[in-house]
Amino acid sequence: MYNSCRNRHCPTCQSLEQNKWLERRRDSILPVPYFYLVFTLPSELRPIVAMNRERMFALMFEAASKTVLILSRDEKRLGGTPALTMVLHTWTRDLAFHPHVHAIVSAGALSPEGAWVASRTGYLFPVKVMARLFRRLFREALLTARDKGELKVAAEHDASLRRALFETHWHVYAKAPFGGAEQVFRYLGRYTHRVGISNARILSMDGRFVTFATKDGRTCTLPGVEFLRRLLLHVLPRGFHKIRHYGLCSSHHVATDTLGKVRAMLQPAVQGATPRPIAPVVEAAQESNSAETWPECLLALTGVDVRRCPRCEHGRMLPAPLEVVNIPARQDSS
Repeated sequence: MYNSCRNRHCPTCQSLEQNKWLERRRDSILPVPYFYLVFTLPSELRPIVAMNRERMFALMFEAASKTVLILSRDEKRLGGTPALTMVLHTWTRDLAFHPHVHAIVSAGALSPEGAWVASRTGYLFPVKVMARLFRRLFREALLTARDKGELKVAAEHDASLRRALFETHWHVYAKAPFGGAEQVFRYLGRYTHRVGISNARILSMDGRFVTFATKDGRTCTLPGVEFLRRLLLHVLPRGFHKIRHYGLCSSHHVATDTLGKVRAMLQPAVQGATPRPIAPVVEAAQESNSAETWPECLLALTGVDVRRCPRCEHGRMLPAPLEVVNIPARQDSS
């Protein structure tokens, strides 16, 4: 049945979860512009990441979040704590392994005195400064983890590891603020619940080769085994959280209602109103704030009505208990 497996790597089961996530995020969006950043590791580190997926992914989150928070808290810049959400992404359009982290950062920060400090129009931090700080923080964390025996690094990768950590110039992509706060998270929603490839991109399968669309009208044809190998590169470790929140979006500030107070402060027109309770910023399964039931939501998103009878296509599916079947005990032949 459509949308039945609920696996987070299934290409047909994520639209409903994505909509639920966006509904929950509406309670945490501040009425300010947001910046979009991308932190990418050099290609020399990809074999090491593939061998130490969970630990290296965690180091990416740690270094990228610290980069934003350190620069934001610098008194010469914003001098405060921003709202920050990050999402791990691991693939290219041809399913190659390309780990990077997408980040949505508020265009301003909350100072220790409780005032909101807005960033300059169209500018957050210099990308070269972010890249150098990201490299230093990641290098320190990686070398510490290796010295503790937490990472597996093959001998043939030692030279490329040193080159990537000390000689290669790293890059951080930064995009100007979006048109609106809610638009930011709708854009990020493309990555939160997207998998390596959707069914719509698979053009043909002949038993030996798989052809799928990539970008700008181009296609890629791979042997079936290679296609599966690439697809499995992007299956996350069990229990790993690919969406993480920091700064004002962290669980601490949500639990203490700091985020709600900042939102009320930035919206003077609603200060006299009773603030809405803020949902905890965790990626646990929960019902949407919308009044729609999940079948109605799925119908609006995909056009698939799971309540319609698949045989007659007119009647409605009704819940009913399963029929109890008595299976006779096996009698061993003498």
